Amino acid sequence: MGTPKPEELIQKIDLTPQWPGWMDTPTEIKPGNFCWGAKAKDLDGIGFPNPREWNPGEEDWKLPENWKEIVIEGLRERLEKYRTLKVFMDICVRCGACADKCHFFLGSGDPKNMPVLRAELLRSIYRREFTTAGKILGKFAGARELTMDVFKEMWYYFFQCTECRRCSVFCPFGIDTAEITIIGRELLNLLGCNIAWITGPVNNCYHKGNHLGLEPHAIMSSLEYMIDDIEEYTGVKVEPTFNRKGAEILFITPSGDLFADPGTFTCMGYLLMFHELGLDYTWSTYASEGGNFGFFTTNEMAKRLNYKMYAEAKRLGVKWIIGGECGHMWRVLNQYMDTWNGPADFLEVPVSPITGTRFDNAKQLKMIHAVEFTADLIKNNKLKLDPSRNDHLTVTYHDSCNTARGMGFMDEPRYVINSVCNNFFDMPENTIREQTFCCGSGSGLNASENMDLRMKGGLPRANAVKYVNEKHGVNLLANICAIDRAALTSSMDYWVPGVAVAGVHELVANAMVFKGQGKRTVDLRGEDIPGMEEEEEAEEAAESIAVQEPQEEAAGAAGEEGSE
Repeated sequence: MGTPKPEELIQKIDLTPQWPGWMDTPTEIKPGNFCWGAKAKDLDGIGFPNPREWNPGEEDWKLPENWKEIVIEGLRERLEKYRTLKVFMDICVRCGACADKCHFFLGSGDPKNMPVLRAELLRSIYRREFTTAGKILGKFAGARELTMDVFKEMWYYFFQCTECRRCSVFCPFGIDTAEITIIGRELLNLLGCNIAWITGPVNNCYHKGNHLGLEPHAIMSSLEYMIDDIEEYTGVKVEPTFNRKGAEILFITPSGDLFADPGTFTCMGYLLMFHELGLDYTWSTYASEGGNFGFFTTNEMAKRLNYKMYAEAKRLGVKWIIGGECGHMWRVLNQYMDTWNGPADFLEVPVSPITGTRFDNAKQLKMIHAVEFTADLIKNNKLKLDPSRNDHLTVTYHDSCNTARGMGFMDEPRYVINSVCNNFFDMPENTIREQTFCCGSGSGLNASENMDLRMKGGLPRANAVKYVNEKHGVNLLANICAIDRAALTSSMDYWVPGVAVAGVHELVANAMVFKGQGKRTVDLRGEDIPGMEEEEEAEEAAESIAVQEPQEEAAGAAGEEGSE
């Protein structure tokens, strides 16, 4: 089914209450609103249960006969293991403070996409199986039987949540509905009911070190293409190293930056900046992924995939780690790493070799964000910048959910952007920082078969971009997340045509003045920088005149000598 046009999609949104009640409203699994089911080879590759080929659009999901007992026992185990889950199941009073905060509800009008109601899908099973009131009073106590239709409904809506945690900002009881989604997905995983767009990357990362399944030679080849482009555009030849033991720093970025635009331009920005600084760093072709799709399957799988970065840091004998522009990498690191795999005592607290700044905020992780590193460089005047090179851009900034709400990382990216761009405008206050809207395609939902859902989920963010586009002429949406760079490109093309998407380090490299560079007439995309071509033509004309004048003088002198 083709994705509806923007005006058609908007006309379908209805936020008025619907009757009958939600328990009596059957769920229709609509094409364009769900992802393909997990493939057997991927489930088998990571040791997940019930590997088989299945289609969520078909009646038979090929579940074992005792599927119901497996789910209920799985919920029992997690209630005992995670105290927060038990608390979240009991304390919600259904006040509705979160109801209109979810981008999927605002974009679809589907009541079951209200965070409170999405959580009720699981909470109703909890009440039926684990509370006295639910066992006696049933529906009157908000309880219901776990049937196949109920199970499919849970699957449908738990994969219409990007775990962005915007709803948690507004909950007066502090309930983190994203954690409920995480547990809901764990229960679905017990029956092999994940989606291909998650289990495929997880299987690749588990066996190859990155979501795309890139082999070491493919990683190096991709970077070599970027190196050639950098030299063509700037005249600078960068020379990164790979798997080099004894380097001071290990650099890890999301694999999306190695493979697809506009992430590749961000990667070129890292390469140029590190080269200019003379940074003693190396890439790994084995721990070649900062992101963590395991976080969208089970806590245990997320723990495994997170550890590979630290295992590689230990193998190479580096002192500390810099991480690139990624979202869920940083949420996992800041909220889970120390419990799962830390502290990383075999590494040192990061100290910038360029500025001498000690990053005590990373004394447990031993890993800092690239934008944090760059902000410190700019503050200490270690980068020569010409912001006018970005004057053709009017920029706004999207706070990526995982770095903003997940780690409180809000001021540093803006500081960097304002240092390298002369035209910056924030979106409305209630759509940024802690209250930022999600890109609409995170948490493994950035597929092509669910484009209808993605465009619905992307509407609130796009609406805020459209506001600054119309008011200030914004034509670029910057961010520090690989998924955002991929997802927001489609969303902007759909909702706000003419607004491009870029990583922050692409803007940094465009503004940097490098030692030994040629004339910068193009940016990292190979596109002309407005005004620079005229400047180059003027300089060439001046050089031509300067050469011509001595020649004319010499010819005149020769004529005088001949007449004598």
